Amino acid sequence: MNIFDIIGPIMIGPSSSHTAGAVRIGRIAWKILGENAAKAKISLMGSFASTYKGHGTDKALIAGILGMQPDDNRIRHSLEIASENGLAYSFKKTNRLGAHPNTVVIDLVGVHGAHCVIEGASVGGGNIEISKLNGMESVFTGQRDTLIIAHLDKPGLLAAVTGTIASFGVNIGDFDLARPKKRELAIMTIVLDSGITEEQVHALEALEDVVNVVYLRPLSLE
Repeated sequence: MNIFDIIGPIMIGPSSSHTAGAVRIGRIAWKILGENAAKAKISLMGSFASTYKGHGTDKALIAGILGMQPDDNRIRHSLEIASENGLAYSFKKTNRLGAHPNTVVIDLVGVHGAHCVIEGASVGGGNIEISKLNGMESVFTGQRDTLIIAHLDKPGLLAAVTGTIASFGVNIGDFDLARPKKRELAIMTIVLDSGITEEQVHALEALEDVVNVVYLRPLSLE
């Protein structure tokens, strides 16, 4: 735990959970999409659904989808900025038994056709937890360097990816693999003990049967 877990993040807005955490979830969705968003469908659960307008969670989520940080003064005007930039967005309230009270599902379509769906929760103090990516389990918090690798489920690929990371001199701190069906699209979520370079990301992208690589730096260092 660091000091920011105790005192909370520097941010715009009345609530670290409803504002800073929401911005961060939206920003991660934007990064995973890999391009600017053209459409955003946002489903809110629990207290997010109950108070999202009063606490500015709608503005915070859209701000993150636009690439803003929690301390950006433009957050309070993010809905207007979204409209000016051609981002069509919608909000709906929903419920699911057992979901964290501050849960959101963000469905994004990019300006060049990219598509992603992420589910995440704001768990307090500006901290977040992403639980699903494109319908697959992909648990990470954004507090450490994280690789999200979409790939075809082929024999030997896991060894190729982990061996390539080892060749960088970087240790893997945590690893998760989601594969709904054998031999189809799967997702590795790899938490690293240290950062990697853009060239090293490209080396992972170049591996056979790797479809896409997203590298997320710790939220506190962005």
